[in-house]
Amino acid sequence: MSQPPLSSASSSADTPLTALPSPGFWKRVFCILYEQLILLGVIALLFLLPNLVLGIVFGVSLPSWLTFFYLYAVLAFYFVWYWTHTGQTLAMQTWRVKLVNISGTRLSRRQALWRYVYGSLWLVPCILIQASAELQKWGIIGLLFAVSLFLWPLTIYLDPRHRQTIPDRLGKTKLITLPKIEKKK
Repeated sequence: MSQPPLSSASSSADTPLTALPSPGFWKRVFCILYEQLILLGVIALLFLLPNLVLGIVFGVSLPSWLTFFYLYAVLAFYFVWYWTHTGQTLAMQTWRVKLVNISGTRLSRRQALWRYVYGSLWLVPCILIQASAELQKWGIIGLLFAVSLFLWPLTIYLDPRHRQTIPDRLGKTKLITLPKIEKKK
């Protein structure tokens, strides 16, 4: 079932979404940084709070593998919901960045979920580096922060013509920069 191209109040009626430019490296970095700040609240509400209740009320601590998958599922729900409803997470709305499929339409749930999985591939080199370097606590956090914030967005330079990252190419999606909304006088 084909969906009509997304219309956006911030894009002009004459410009199809697929013709809009992709965000550059620094716009992606700042958007990711802001996303990480927003995700602190999401994680606190949907991850830490239930785990604290389990620990305090029932004296139960989830095994680390289950904790990882629960956190992964919480974040998947957050991203998939926003990408399938508006094409933009809260941080993407602030930075006027939108995720569409390559034909300029809204992502299906399946496509958004695969985009999330592909977007998680940056964890693989982190796990390998952590295991080989035997990093502990702050070293792991610094590694995760550096890779997600700086190294992963650099993959836009592997595709200089379209400036799309590995997850976008694998997921057949495209990040676009929406034009500024002209204020009416």
